[in-house]
Amino acid sequence: MSENILFHSTKQYEVAIANKLSDEQLRKNLKSAMDTLKTNRKNLIKQRYTDWEGLRELGKEVKLKTLSHLDEFLERFENNATKNGFKVHWANDAKEANEIIYQLAKERNITTILKGKSMASEEIHLNAYLKEKGVLANETDLGELIIQLIDEPPVHIVTPAIHKNRYQIGEIFKEKLQAPLESEPDKLNAIARKYMRKKFKDFKMGLSGVNFAIANEGAIWLVENEGNGRMSTTACDIHIAICGIEKIVESFEDASILNTLLVPSAVGASITCYNNIIAGPRKEGELDGPQEVHIVMLDNNRSSILADSHYYRSLSCIRCGTCLNHCPVYDKIGGHAYLSTYPGPIGEVISPQLFGLDNCGYMLNLCSLCGRCSEVCPVKIPLAELIRDLRSEKIGEGRMKVKGYKNTHRNKSEKFAMNVFAFLATSGIKWRVLLWGVNVFSPLIEKMGHILPGLKNWTLYRATPKINASLHTKIKNIKGVVYE
Repeated sequence: MSENILFHSTKQYEVAIANKLSDEQLRKNLKSAMDTLKTNRKNLIKQRYTDWEGLRELGKEVKLKTLSHLDEFLERFENNATKNGFKVHWANDAKEANEIIYQLAKERNITTILKGKSMASEEIHLNAYLKEKGVLANETDLGELIIQLIDEPPVHIVTPAIHKNRYQIGEIFKEKLQAPLESEPDKLNAIARKYMRKKFKDFKMGLSGVNFAIANEGAIWLVENEGNGRMSTTACDIHIAICGIEKIVESFEDASILNTLLVPSAVGASITCYNNIIAGPRKEGELDGPQEVHIVMLDNNRSSILADSHYYRSLSCIRCGTCLNHCPVYDKIGGHAYLSTYPGPIGEVISPQLFGLDNCGYMLNLCSLCGRCSEVCPVKIPLAELIRDLRSEKIGEGRMKVKGYKNTHRNKSEKFAMNVFAFLATSGIKWRVLLWGVNVFSPLIEKMGHILPGLKNWTLYRATPKINASLHTKIKNIKGVVYE
């Protein structure tokens, strides 16, 4: 069934990674997009924010306060949202969430739903579930529409089709929408707009995600850049919002702090085109808005993560995607190689906890521990530290509390390699001798690496590193030398 998590083998991961590394166009597209997003973010922070680090600290405090009072804030949100006319539903897992949404459609004889962007719906595989039940879920976000047309999952949690350039998108529209072949962004947008306007004409049910759910007000806040989210939530008779329970904040002030961090981190802009704050269904005398608004509060193992005294910090994520944009691994392979809804550094932290180490543990290998993700996270989640600690969990050396740890095991060759590394790296003399040896034999490695066991896979996609011999020149002088 679609709501069940598919378990992936090591071989499946290795095949997926090899395929993406072999896709030169993918790598070119990702590098161009990631470089643009990083540059825009860097320039904006430098020009517009006088105390970005202070703002990050505020965001961190907001999320930690929320997580420490989550049960209280959830109850307050339900009470206030109900007073406002919302209908609040609680879903323990993906199956319950999907069934709630399907039943709402079935009771109203609805066979088509229009969706704004929602990573929570991707997490629970809602589209596939509804399709099995005879209900079609049409994506309206431009990126989501593109990947739906080619039957792919999102490659990025903010920009789902960032792995496709404008020429590829033109080909997709030509093949799937029978549109004229175009490559200019404004013409591509016009094609998508014309296609979607027909869908919006008579639809009855719309679905969205939630960026922030404000406990004190019983309201939800959605941010977007295209306007499709506003159409999906106001032009319909019934609006359904899927909200992970960690999206709760106490007040509008708290949500404003997080929003101020979210947008620059996500797209390198100071504000999005649309901020939609929804405080209930259409009131008597109002001319627009849905007649019903349902909010599905999704747990799906989040409460177990919250109960963990170490890994609970990962629930602070505001889904900005900046850790993906700065990751030197993600921009080589893209999100699909992670075989999970959530890729990149944040995916490596939350996916094993949501779906199990036995299913997603391999993705923890997709990290160089460079620490960029921790440095740029707007709410200061120590992502690199958590990834390192989850690696310990994966091989049975952690606290053995993460979901799926019982079915994981230590790789013997990996254990041997790490023991050798520890033997060499914990001695200044041995380490410098090793570097000297690598420097001496690097020409041979360059020529023979592609056929040598243990090196051929490494050299397949990597250039041989150049060792600076001046750092470890004369072997006769290294006795007793330690690192400065």
